[in-house]
Amino acid sequence: MQQILALMIPLAPFLMVVAIVWMKNQRRLEEKRLDAAANHSAEAAARHATQVAELENRVRVLERIVTDKGYDVASQIEALRDQQRVDEQGAGTPLDIRNRENA
Repeated sequence: MQQILALMIPLAPFLMVVAIVWMKNQRRLEEKRLDAAANHSAEAAARHATQVAELENRVRVLERIVTDKGYDVASQIEALRDQQRVDEQGAGTPLDIRNRENA
């Protein structure tokens, strides 16, 4: 035990220097990591702000279209519904005439 202590005492200053250098490097790495995270967050916030601005512009355009007195929204919606029914049920002469004649 005394031999180990005898070896550790002269090495103590060197071990302290290594520990101090390691701690400083760890602190610098942590600061860089935090800076990178902050930059990433700022970029994400900028992207979201741009998307929100684009959506707000689209909503403004839609509001103008809907509130325009010359635009008949109800008839447009009904026309789309009618077109959807025609697409779903089919129109014109059926291709499989034999099965349709029995109805």
